[in-house]
Amino acid sequence: MTSKQRAYLKGLAMNIEPVFQIGKGGLTPEVTQAVRETFNTRELVKLAVLKNCMEDPKQMAEMLADRTGAQVVQIIGKKIVLYKESKDHKKIELP
Repeated sequence: MTSKQRAYLKGLAMNIEPVFQIGKGGLTPEVTQAVRETFNTRELVKLAVLKNCMEDPKQMAEMLADRTGAQVVQIIGKKIVLYKESKDHKKIELP
């Protein structure tokens, strides 16, 4: 992913609400599976890491991206944005 594409996706991510919240349980297999299933309907997923989660958001983002085949777009504080291109049809046209 180029820096221009990443910047474009960051702009899109500003306007969406987090789809998931990761709490004190951290990154569980259930959360990973739910994120994987979400990529069936959308290409850009935003997650919120709650204050009671003691895991590092950067490490969680890398693990989630690795497990789901997605790419990390950005990590700002306790917000994670992931992107995975749809195989069926392209929803987001990257520059």
